[in-house]
Amino acid sequence: MTLHDTPLSPAGADRTFQVDLRGLVDLLSHHLYSSPRVYLRELLQNAVDALTARHGLEPGAPADAFGIRLYADGSVVRVEDDGVGLTEDDVHTFLATIGRSSKRAERIAEQRADFIGQFGIGLLSCFLVADEIHVLSRSARTPDAPVVEWRGRGDGSYTVRTLPSSAHPRPGTTVTLTPRVDAGEWTRPAQVHALARHFGSLLRHPVTFDDGTGGSGASVNPEPAPWAGTYPTPGARSRALAAYGEETFGFTPLDTIELDLPAVGLKGIACVLPEAVPAGRRHGHRVHVKGMLLSEQAEEILPEWAFFVRCVVDAESLRPTASRESLYEDDTLVAVRDALAERLRAWIARTAASDPDLLGRFLQAHHLAVKSLAVHDDEILRMLLPWLPFETTDGHATLDEFARTHRTVLVTSSVEEFRQVAAIASAAGLGVVNGGYTYDRELVHRLPEIRPEVSVADLDPATLTAHLDPVDRETELAAAAYLALARDALAVFDCDVALRTFQPASAPALLLDSREARHERTRSQLAREQQGGVWGDILGHLRQEAPRAQLILNQLNPLVRTAVGIDEPELARTSAEALYGQAAMLSRRPLRPAESSLINRSFLDLLAHALRKDS
Repeated sequence: MTLHDTPLSPAGADRTFQVDLRGLVDLLSHHLYSSPRVYLRELLQNAVDALTARHGLEPGAPADAFGIRLYADGSVVRVEDDGVGLTEDDVHTFLATIGRSSKRAERIAEQRADFIGQFGIGLLSCFLVADEIHVLSRSARTPDAPVVEWRGRGDGSYTVRTLPSSAHPRPGTTVTLTPRVDAGEWTRPAQVHALARHFGSLLRHPVTFDDGTGGSGASVNPEPAPWAGTYPTPGARSRALAAYGEETFGFTPLDTIELDLPAVGLKGIACVLPEAVPAGRRHGHRVHVKGMLLSEQAEEILPEWAFFVRCVVDAESLRPTASRESLYEDDTLVAVRDALAERLRAWIARTAASDPDLLGRFLQAHHLAVKSLAVHDDEILRMLLPWLPFETTDGHATLDEFARTHRTVLVTSSVEEFRQVAAIASAAGLGVVNGGYTYDRELVHRLPEIRPEVSVADLDPATLTAHLDPVDRETELAAAAYLALARDALAVFDCDVALRTFQPASAPALLLDSREARHERTRSQLAREQQGGVWGDILGHLRQEAPRAQLILNQLNPLVRTAVGIDEPELARTSAEALYGQAAMLSRRPLRPAESSLINRSFLDLLAHALRKDS
């Protein structure tokens, strides 16, 4: 996709793009740019680049000596700058950059390292909203440079001609668009002003807007970036940054973190979200390059674990992608991401050391993000692990609080396992932490690194069973027949049955069965059904060795004491099935179809028995 590279033709002669311009506009709108609104950003970028070149040509000029003026009255959109301007050769060069050889593109990129974009692509983006683009430009490189007029049309043709200096008295460039009827949404005066504020509020050059009603022109960027301002006190600075964060993101930050990376010319703030966000959900960040808004959804600027903040940054050295709506993943971006991560870690460390109240509010909202960081960051682990909340048999507590009363900490491998044992373990005086949530089990096992006097172990059924009191020999012998019938009835679930005493007495039974054990039994069962002969016998033996579930009946419970005395075999079996079903439901794990069927059947059988007895 290039322009003709023929010698300059007589002024005013028609030339054509060597592209299907309508196809190119379709490509730009559907694959490169997210919305037609970017046309104004591209024009502003071209103007800023021209001003940058002008300041390079006249380094002694005041920073506000040159500016950008926008005009939109509903019939035209005009962007005028006091930049370096273009010669006729420049017009052909910049408009021919699309599709040029890689070597020439690299040379242009080197020459334009201080610029945001490329003039050619930026100008072509205007065809998203207009069928004709009119450019008047006068170069500042020579005092008597002629004015160059470029007029491009939607049919792919364009003309270039030179005009007398009176056509553009001062150096600079003026781009005028005649909007299409269907582009009114993006070219109305109010919308143009809003887009200019959106994209250019942090530009370092003065930008004004005129809607043609006779006013003097409203400033698009009247205030510098808040982190670039001076304030009478640190408190005033903090309040100004927080107010900017609230205006930008729509929430009052829990705190603001200043970001400053001089090596890449990056400045900005990170706003700590006041409420928790779903795990893994990454917010987009507002990234400006040389003051121009590049993206509102730049996830790549921070690591994945930093989903508790939203950032606004302005950088000099980050490299935009071709669409200039995201960042190019290169070594510079990787280094910036790592450096910003260090700034967030430093804020957490500083808050932990100096502001316990803020730390508490932060952890209450974002403990999951901190846990994900602590898993991989030993410094954060040592600093914050004792303060992170966990679900325990003592309720929700920090590990520091929990370790004061439990020198041995047991941790479950799943949420359902914790729910199975929590009440009984608490009554038995065991300290159990729910390790079923993301990161929790791994972090609890690292507690001895912080508190060497505390030991941590995984909870297994044998550990809990060992803390349940056995019944006396006489009671066990009296219940032996019932227990044998119960084991036979529940053999289909690979479940053993035992009689113990434990608190609370209101709990008739406890089902101990880990997810891993259930999966192993299911796998063995399927393998055994699919194999025969010698392999079937071997797999059958392995299945017998697979971990079995345990139904622990509570002798302290009145219902259990009545059940173990039943002398009717069928009723005894039914009562054992009902106790198993009730314990399975209390474990809050998903029920297997066979278990649901057993619960329904045992309920109906017990109801039928009760009705026969009453009759």
